[in-house]
Amino acid sequence: MKALLALEDGRTFECRSFTGDGETGGEMVFNTGMTGYQEVLTDPSYRGQIVAMTYPLIGNYGVNSRDVESDRIQVAGFVVREYQDFPSNYRSEGTLADYLKSQNVMGITDLDTRALTLHIRTAGAMRACISTRVLDPSALVHKARSLPRMAGQDLVKEVSTETPYKWENGRPVFLKQPVSDMDETVWTPGGGRYRVVAFDYGIKYSILRNLERVGFEVLVVPAFTTAAQVKQINPHGVFLSNGPGDPAPVTYAVETVRELLGYRPMFGICLGNQIAGLALGGRTYKLKFGHRGINQPVKDLQTGRVEITSQNHGFAVDLESLEAGNVKITHINLNDNTLEGFRHREIPLFTVQYHPEASPGPHDAQYLFERFKKLVEETDA
Repeated sequence: MKALLALEDGRTFECRSFTGDGETGGEMVFNTGMTGYQEVLTDPSYRGQIVAMTYPLIGNYGVNSRDVESDRIQVAGFVVREYQDFPSNYRSEGTLADYLKSQNVMGITDLDTRALTLHIRTAGAMRACISTRVLDPSALVHKARSLPRMAGQDLVKEVSTETPYKWENGRPVFLKQPVSDMDETVWTPGGGRYRVVAFDYGIKYSILRNLERVGFEVLVVPAFTTAAQVKQINPHGVFLSNGPGDPAPVTYAVETVRELLGYRPMFGICLGNQIAGLALGGRTYKLKFGHRGINQPVKDLQTGRVEITSQNHGFAVDLESLEAGNVKITHINLNDNTLEGFRHREIPLFTVQYHPEASPGPHDAQYLFERFKKLVEETDA
């Protein structure tokens, strides 16, 4: 079925829909991963975005029920150079097209994704529309320009859980009582494991799998949970998750984290890194086209080691806004020298901008979950 992709700056791409009739809009971004498209589709950090994969052949290993990062597809639309409708993989349980159609998410193919990527790298991430119904370029460009901009939107409230849940044996177990009614009796009696409250700003299942892997008992709470409620639950540690969009409007999370600084050991990833930075008095800003893929080089300034990392973010913490005071910069992106991690000199807090859980790989940074466990153990000793 004929379709059209229109960017807000007037650039358009003729294409075909492989998911049937439809129309969608969002911020146009690209991902450079050669694998992991199902993880991309279900990552809540992509809320409100149309994602183009730079690797040309997508769909060739199908989809399955085990590689998801949340309970649904999160992207607004999916763009590929050449869609493969006949998957060949022993783990495959269906086709990518059927998966997208089951959740009313548009997928388009047969367009020059290389040209699209180069354009975004030059002009920056921008609003876009995909349609099979409006094929007039000027009309669809107008629709793209009418969409809300990513900067200033609070998308966390769209993806955060409303009901707290335990992560047990690789799956969520939802609890009956709200966070406001909880205290430390929520934890398993005599469980013997260190207890972690994980704020859900758009948390990925792979993060929860890794927290469970290193031996934590994990309680996932809504993003609106207050500092007083966390203290009533009495965990050994606090985790700040990844999530979508601009951290600046998520003021309730920033205030909660500010109140929890120094209370218990704290570890933040991605949006959690940005929220912690804001809580410490730093600033955030929008990157031109973001970091999205599984091949971003990051240097650990403490060891000199370079890690190849998985990333997905369009905003970053202003490095200079954190360099003063009690914050030590620990990681830097070698492509553009943006901040990729920091720790506090006096309280047990460290964060990274990238994704150490990285389900499709690489796994260079998985040790950070063990580091968090060690920090909790040392603080509790």
